Amino acid sequence: KLFDRDRDVIQLHLGGGTPNFLDAGQLGELVETLSRHFHFSDAEDRDFSIELDPRYVAAGTVEALAKMGFNRASLGVQDFDPAVQAAVNRLQSVAETQAVVDACRRHGFRSVNIDLIYGLPGQNREGFGRTLDTVIATRPDRLAIYSYAHMPQMFRPQRQIDEKLLLSAEDKLGLLKLAIEKLSGTGYRFIGMDHFALPEDELSRAQERGGLHRNFMGYTTHSESDLIGFGVSAISHIGESYSQNPRDLPSWEAAIDSGRLPVWRGMNLNADDTLRADLIQQLMCQNRIDIRLLETRHDIEFLSYFAEDLERLAPLVADGLVEISETFITATEHGRLLLRIIAGCFDHYLHLAQAEPARFSRVI
Repeated sequence: KLFDRDRDVIQLHLGGGTPNFLDAGQLGELVETLSRHFHFSDAEDRDFSIELDPRYVAAGTVEALAKMGFNRASLGVQDFDPAVQAAVNRLQSVAETQAVVDACRRHGFRSVNIDLIYGLPGQNREGFGRTLDTVIATRPDRLAIYSYAHMPQMFRPQRQIDEKLLLSAEDKLGLLKLAIEKLSGTGYRFIGMDHFALPEDELSRAQERGGLHRNFMGYTTHSESDLIGFGVSAISHIGESYSQNPRDLPSWEAAIDSGRLPVWRGMNLNADDTLRADLIQQLMCQNRIDIRLLETRHDIEFLSYFAEDLERLAPLVADGLVEISETFITATEHGRLLLRIIAGCFDHYLHLAQAEPARFSRVI
């Protein structure tokens, strides 16, 4: 009722664990229902991606997904070290992961992504290094290496984790450096923050031409697309507005049953929000902020407008993480490891919310 079929769907993403709870028949029904209500683009660059847990991928599932139109897969691994797997209660073999990678390639998936996590309890350089070597040997098109976010207040399963096994910020940063060294040394490009890609991958090419974009799901090449979130806790970005669905299933179901969109909260961006979003996009996608471009695009005088933000940035400049010239603010080689901290200096809402630390994970 709210969206006509004249709008082309160029990206479809199923994730958040949902694909692991639905069998191939149910996934097929879901995709077919979506195709009846939305027009799926026939463009070659459309991205239909799905997150898969190799432990739960049944025989024939990947072939069925390919027939539904999926062409990208993201496989959750976290770590192959047996001790770490035991600490987080997630046992997963290299063989079952490799089997899914092979199936994706056999059935024509354009891209295979593997997700790792650094900072898990019990991790160390030796074990994480072996995991990296194993993953590199499979030659995925992209890798995402996420920082472990320990938030037991929000995620009950984390309350079972022995916090004595958690890594210090320094040790976590050491694992990220190790990942960058190993991946860069084997042909991968460090896209930024937590993503790596082969030089011929679309992400690498998009970054080279200035067409890279980052949204809630990571880096993407489709920068001008509206984003519609359907499931529990999903976030939508349409025009200059954001909205989020309820984080609990009963509230989400109640809204659907009553014929309402399951919107829990939202906001319309003002001029300041749009400016800061533009700035942070530049930093996260190009590792620098184009001062003159922002001044022209948003009709501001940069130094006066961001005077307080630049004061917060000053310690990072002193530490060699950021360089400032008349035209650019650039993250240095070491600063690229801490883009979130640099971006945080310009995030107005982050500073308003600092009184609520339990809502946020540590940056490192």
